[in-house]
Amino acid sequence: MKHVGVIGCGAMGRGMVKNLSRHGYSVHVYDVQEKALNEAEQLGGIPEKDVPSIARQAEVLILSLPTTELVENALTREKDGAFHYLKEGSYVLDMSTTDVMATKKLHKQAQEKGIFFFDCPVSGGPEGADSGNLTIMAGGNPDHFNAIKPVLHAMGKEIDYLGDAGAGQTTKLCCNLVVAGIVLLLSESLLTGTKSGVPAQKIADIMQKGSAQNRVLSIFGPNILKGSHDEVKFLLKHMTKDIQLYMNLAKEHKIPAFLGSTIQLLYDIANHQGKGGLDTSGVSQVLEDLASCKIDQ
Repeated sequence: MKHVGVIGCGAMGRGMVKNLSRHGYSVHVYDVQEKALNEAEQLGGIPEKDVPSIARQAEVLILSLPTTELVENALTREKDGAFHYLKEGSYVLDMSTTDVMATKKLHKQAQEKGIFFFDCPVSGGPEGADSGNLTIMAGGNPDHFNAIKPVLHAMGKEIDYLGDAGAGQTTKLCCNLVVAGIVLLLSESLLTGTKSGVPAQKIADIMQKGSAQNRVLSIFGPNILKGSHDEVKFLLKHMTKDIQLYMNLAKEHKIPAFLGSTIQLLYDIANHQGKGGLDTSGVSQVLEDLASCKIDQ
């Protein structure tokens, strides 16, 4: 398989295009934003005018889109959805973070057309996408997973097959709920320390030496400590969306999501306050406002 299509060439898709091209794939690209499409072309992508054009070319079609609705539209829309134009035996890799039930439905629709659908959400952010070091969580038919591994290895370092359709998305949502919660715990604890007279940076340094050590602090900590929430690692509005998807999943399986509900509430407040374009760490501002104190003061 040498012809790969990428729909969605934003912060994540751009890096995927770059690394697929570096690994010798002919990468056909499409994005509704002309700027993103031009940048993808500079990284080795072959621009296509619309979804049908890219679907006709692709042996493997990758989606990197911000919402479930956009993924569903790109694949199933009546006149120009990719499912109508992909060849039988082709592959679809949804590398977005999307709803688990929608993922299972798309898998079934693809199967009916002789197309192999895998949910392959990623972790590692734009930096991981750019360096080709993403962690990729895959769900789908195990009998066809080996066929897509070379494509996945062109973009990621850790490739994990997790089970049937939806397993990748389930895993990603569970992971993101934990990340979102740790960001809040870090914010609350560092705020408490600051107001008690101990510099937040000193507390953070000790955390990384003991049992409180965590990667979330390494990734989002600098923004929490400096208040530099405009330096985006992962958009707060995207984290808010992922928390909602997690809560949908928990509700479906009748999980008592007490902590998830609190996490969701605080991110919803931050998003409603217009902080969606900030980094996920921007949720700390909600706590700072309530405490009348800044972590970085």
